[in-house]
Amino acid sequence: MPINPIACLVAALSTFLVGFIWYNPKVFGTIWMNETGMTEEKAQRGNMLKIFGLTLLFSLLISFMVVPMMVIHQIGAIQLVGGDETNASLIEFLKDKGDAFRSFKHGALHGCMAGLTFVLPVTAINGLFEHKSWKYILVTAGYWVVSLTLMGAIICGWK
Repeated sequence: MPINPIACLVAALSTFLVGFIWYNPKVFGTIWMNETGMTEEKAQRGNMLKIFGLTLLFSLLISFMVVPMMVIHQIGAIQLVGGDETNASLIEFLKDKGDAFRSFKHGALHGCMAGLTFVLPVTAINGLFEHKSWKYILVTAGYWVVSLTLMGAIICGWK
C-alpha cells in the first residue's frame, strides 16, 4: 500500500500547528471569538483533555482514512482490482505509472480542492441554517482549506 503512516501522523498533527496560527488573536482568533461568542473565561472552562484528545482522534481519522484516498491515485488502481496487490495487471500498471502524481504539489492541490469543494460548502450550509455570519463561515472553512492543503501535501509527497 502506498501510504506512509508517519506522514499520516504528521499530517494529523499539522492541524494543531495550523490551528495554533490560524486561531491566534493576531490572525483570525479574535474574529472567530467574536463571531462565536467565545470568551477567554469560557474557553478556559472547557475540558482541554477532551477537546484536544478528540481533535487528535478526528484528525487521525481524516489523515489515515480520507486524505490518502483523495491525493494518492494509486489507491484507486488498487481498489479497481479489489485490493489484490498481487494482481498481474495492477503490478504492470504500477511498474508503468510508478509514483506518477506523488508529489507535495499534487497533494496540496487535491487537499485544497477538497477544502474548497467539500468543506466550504458543508460549513456554509451549516452556518446558514445556524444563522452564523459569513465571517464565521470563512474563518472556519478557511482553516480547513489550509489544513487539508497541508495534509494533502504531506501525505501525497512524503512517500
